[in-house]
Order: sequence, then structure tokens, then C-alpha cells
Amino acid sequence: MIKDGKNNLVNELTYSDSEESHPMDFLLGEDFNLPAAGETRKGWVVAHRNNEILVDIGAKSEGIIPMAEVQTLTPEARTQLAIGNEVPVYVVSLEDEQGNLIVSFIKAVEYQDWSHMEHCLRAKEAAEGRIAGHNKGGLLVQIGQLRGFVPKSQFSRERQQATQQSQAALQKSVGQLILVKVVEVDAERNRLILSEKDAATEIRQGKRTKLLSEIKEGDVFDGRVINLANFGAFVDIGGLEGLIHLSEISWKRINNPNEVLKTGQEVKVQVLSIDQDKERLALSLKRLQPDPWTTIDEHYQVGQLFDATLTKLAPYGAFARLHDDYQLEGLIHISEISETHVTHPRDIVKVGQVVSVRIIRIDQEQRQLGLSIRQVASPKFVESDLALLSEQ
Repeated sequence: MIKDGKNNLVNELTYSDSEESHPMDFLLGEDFNLPAAGETRKGWVVAHRNNEILVDIGAKSEGIIPMAEVQTLTPEARTQLAIGNEVPVYVVSLEDEQGNLIVSFIKAVEYQDWSHMEHCLRAKEAAEGRIAGHNKGGLLVQIGQLRGFVPKSQFSRERQQATQQSQAALQKSVGQLILVKVVEVDAERNRLILSEKDAATEIRQGKRTKLLSEIKEGDVFDGRVINLANFGAFVDIGGLEGLIHLSEISWKRINNPNEVLKTGQEVKVQVLSIDQDKERLALSLKRLQPDPWTTIDEHYQVGQLFDATLTKLAPYGAFARLHDDYQLEGLIHISEISETHVTHPRDIVKVGQVVSVRIIRIDQEQRQLGLSIRQVASPKFVESDLALLSEQ
């Protein structure tokens, strides 16, 4: 040390060795980014060696995916791990017994998959998987490297119906793609619960909104019967449900939809009306079928005899359904029930009774048939009855 004029101590610097490098100076130029166990990094596949895969992750040495893991890789994973590809790896150990840096591709992908599932749960997004198996509780679904579970209670309506009809439907579904919503994610417990029902509901709602904005009265759709009630049938026409009222199922008079339709049946329907506010559709099945009243003169004439079933009694007469292809219903006026005076039809006939009737009136405009029991044996129809017998 030396003193200046003010008695201050000043460092004496000697630069005679400044040109020479220190033996450890090389460390100052290294940009060490040492990995930590449990960390996930991206690296480049640099070699396949002795059933092991080497990945450069920027450490002092390449990370090794060991043979035990390589032997379990799927063909798809092996393709991803081709030399030159950038891949994620999970740092298992910084140094094994041989001093190697051990990494895992499968664990890294699993970590990414768990992160994706958590994102889907938070964002309420759907995910696509493949059905890998089933048990009595539900379906096993493969999403990436993860196995999720869809309980039976979370099956879509279509799968529930198919399963009720045949348990073999679950086995047939193995290998098929499936769209699901995430219900629960717990990576620590390896627990991933999924719902096909929620995803299907969201899809139907999207289709419903789109269809409602485009649909018009008179449009014709292919649909599927999803439910039957005493008053009609509910039909799905591609995510949008509509009602076929009992009176719009058939030109024939029916008492219950199940006389003509069954759940799951494919049908063609016409849109009668649309309630955009309530998102309701009125549909018709019979409007796409020939209306017997438009060609009634080709099928019926005054004087014809038919067997008929009495369907309803009223103070003024009885209604009867003809036993033919069209099963039209006509009225037997009280005066046409019997040759004798009738106070009420129930005094002579009853609902469900099969009787012989003759057509005595056809009103195409009013869509009415006048029938008679009294005139079945009337002499004025003898000639026409004989002519009909001779034709037969």
C-alpha cells in the first residue's frame, strides 16, 4: 500500500499478470442451467443406443430414457422420439449408480396431460379420448397417457339406451373415440373422472341453437323417437327436440302413440310450428303420409258395407272406426242405430263392440262419414250389394 499527499491509503494495483488466465477462469464463461429432479424440460433426441434414448436437455451430459421405459413405448411415442425431434422429458434422477442423468418421456407427457385436464376442468372444455375398456361401473377412457373413468351415470342418453338394450354394447364400444367433459382431476391420487353426458348436452345445445336459427315451418327432417307420452311422441331431429301430438301421428285414429311408434324408431317428420322464445317445435308424422280424405272418392262410396269398432258414445249417436287400411272414423246418428226408438246409444250398443255398418253419407269438405247400423239390411241397397258380391 502507498500514501498520497493527503495521507490517504491507496491500493497498489499490479497488472503485470493481467494477461495470464486463472486455471478456473473457464467456469466464468459457462452458462450452467443445471436441471433439478422432478423438473420437466424440453430437449432434443440425439441418439438411440443399446435400447436407450439419449436426450440433450442442456446439462453437462445427455439425459437417458432407460431401456425399461423404452420397451413400454407405444408406436406413436416411438415416432415422437425419433432422432432430431424436440420432446419433453421429466428429470427422474440427476445421477444414478453409474452417474447417468435419468429422464422419462412418459412422465413428462403425463404431467402435460394432467395439466391439460386441469385446464379443461377450469375452462369447462371438452376433451377427446378413446374407450380402452369397461367394467360394471362404467367406461375406461385413454386420454394421452392418462386413464380416465366415465361412470354409468355419466353416459350419454344414447349410450344408456344402448346399454339397457344390450350389455354387449359396451364391449362393442371399445376402441371408439369419445367426447367427454372433465368432472374431477386429482393427479396425486391418479384420479380422473369424466362425463360423456355433459359433453353430449353441450353438443346438443350448440346444435339446438344453430338449428333453431335456421329452421322453417314446412321443413322435413329425419328424426329419432326419444320418448313416448299419452299425448304424443318426442322426437330428436339432430340436437333439437320436438313434439308430435297424438293427433299428428297418423290419419288413423289412435288412442296412444305406442300403437304406431316405439322409442328409438327412426322417423321422417315435418315442422308445423316453431316457438323461438320457448324453443319448442310442433312436428307431424301424418302430414308426410297420404291423406285419405284427399282421395276418398277412390276408396269409399255410399252404400259400402264395413265392419267397424265403436269408439265413443254420445247422446246424439255413436262413433265407429272402419276395419280397413285407413281406419277412418264416422258417426252413426242415434236415428241410424236401430229401427226402434233409441233414448241413448248406450241402451243398444257399447264402446269396443264390433258392428256391421253401411256408409250413407260422405262429406269430403267437412271430412265426415255418415254410417248406419239400421240400414245394413235396407232393401234399397240390395242391388248394389248383389253387384259387389258378383265382383268378388
